[in-house]
Amino acid sequence: MDSQSVKLAPMIWENRGLDAHKKVNGRKRQLLVDSGGRLWFTKVHAANIHDGAATLGFMPDIICQNERLVKIYGDQAYAGVFADEIQKHKIKFEKAAKPESTKGFVPVAKRWVVERTIAWSNFFRRIVKDYEYTLASSVGWLYLANIQIMLQRIYPTDKI
Repeated sequence: MDSQSVKLAPMIWENRGLDAHKKVNGRKRQLLVDSGGRLWFTKVHAANIHDGAATLGFMPDIICQNERLVKIYGDQAYAGVFADEIQKHKIKFEKAAKPESTKGFVPVAKRWVVERTIAWSNFFRRIVKDYEYTLASSVGWLYLANIQIMLQRIYPTDKI
């Protein structure tokens, strides 16, 4: 699980916020992917809402997947409110973080799956920046992009 802050088109005022950490004025996308990078759930909201509190909107969807969903990896932002709520439903939460003794950038293998999915979605011009007026439309475009990525894995275009 991870989030991505994206800029919002200039003439859209609904669900806009400032992500102070990344200095992005727009919306934030929360993504929950499986170990293969397939998008399970996504939520779009104003960028000024904290990650842990915003992902509580995933809870009804996650509870429905309780048999298949065993463990969720997330960063420090999800370790508080979301981790406590998810453990009530007997799903493990593990904070995927770099070792305490290291300095600088260290890649964490378990988090790279969701980071890779975010990077793949950046190949789609329509969702690099959020142009949608409604949140449902933004979520729909994320699912469509992920469907196209998965279809290209099944049948690559370079084999034509």
